[in-house]
Amino acid sequence: MRVWQGFLMGVLLVPLALWPADPAAAASVSGRASTVLEWYDSANEETSLPVYQYLQLNAKDLGAKGYNFKAYGRLGNDLRDEENIKSRLYYAYLEKKDLFEGFDFRLGRQFISTTAGASLMDGLSLNYTLLDDYQIKVFGGGDVSYYQGYSAKDVVTGVEVSGNFFDSLDLSLSYLQKWDEGLLGQELLGFDASYDLGGKLWLYNELQWDILSERLSYAQVGGKYRFDFPLTARLEYLYSLPVFSSTSIYSVFAVAEYEEVLAEVTYNIRRDIQLFGRYVREIYEDFSDADVFEAGIEKLRTGSFSGYLTGVYRIDDDGQDLKGFKVRGAYRLTKALEAGLGMNLDVLEREIDYFDSDTDSDDTTSRRYWADISWRLTDTLNLEGKIERVDSDLWDYYNRGTLRLNLLF
Repeated sequence: MRVWQGFLMGVLLVPLALWPADPAAAASVSGRASTVLEWYDSANEETSLPVYQYLQLNAKDLGAKGYNFKAYGRLGNDLRDEENIKSRLYYAYLEKKDLFEGFDFRLGRQFISTTAGASLMDGLSLNYTLLDDYQIKVFGGGDVSYYQGYSAKDVVTGVEVSGNFFDSLDLSLSYLQKWDEGLLGQELLGFDASYDLGGKLWLYNELQWDILSERLSYAQVGGKYRFDFPLTARLEYLYSLPVFSSTSIYSVFAVAEYEEVLAEVTYNIRRDIQLFGRYVREIYEDFSDADVFEAGIEKLRTGSFSGYLTGVYRIDDDGQDLKGFKVRGAYRLTKALEAGLGMNLDVLEREIDYFDSDTDSDDTTSRRYWADISWRLTDTLNLEGKIERVDSDLWDYYNRGTLRLNLLF
């Protein structure tokens, strides 16, 4: 069965599911329906006109109190038949909190996320809470992939054990394995910890171990400190090594490590205006390292105006330098209508080694301009629109537009 057929069947069956087995149990339904129309130039310089129908559904107390159903998906098609637009079922599951004390379950298509790994899964997850501070979660089912064939032999299973200690220390240990066509493709172990010291200092880390390859595949260690005045500082280290399925041809190739050191400060001028500065050291195994500097200011919308201005400067010894900025401003014209303008500009400077000549340099500038609007027609109906122009020194310009109508119910 195709995804869009299953989605339609699910929508059609909802009214039947909402009919309460117990007349005293009244189901309630809420959600959002979004109709989206886009237009843009495709790679073959033809104009595409995709249209999407999104539906987010929340149904509570189905047949009995505490049984809830949640779903979100889309139907899609290109009215000009230029692009292969896919329909999606993002999630659709039935859940019950406190089936008995401390025990919850979730059945259906759902997103599973642990430090050991993540997956969109068609299956069952069970969660048990003990003494309010300790949890164990077990899950298993079909591993859904949008970009490969979906087979009954594509299975994901795992377990996560977590707990809160001394009211400030959170620890979690997780295990996950994925099967591809009946063969073990990935087996991963994860550990994460978070410690909050008096609301001032927050320390955190995540570790992932690739059991099949017997090596560390991911690590993140960091700390965030809140000063007595409105300044926050963050320091973080990141390590990443790609993990491919053992059944993939890419698993036989050598992979390169990537490391990153980040330092960031954020200063609140007042509650709706903040400044930030960030430095990132990008560390590569096969290329020269890079230094990236970013700074900006953001105005949150507390009145009529909101916006941001940020700049970035990247330099490395290989000559792959980048300078750019992003700016956007929005103004609330009325209580129901807001309009905005924005621009992104990037200048990439590259040192290129030609086979028949000395090293030469190349500069490429790319620009993106846009205007957007948000109009609240009623309390349950709003309209969003955006039109943008994209161009660069290498490619011709193209225009892109989006129109979205949202209905809340």
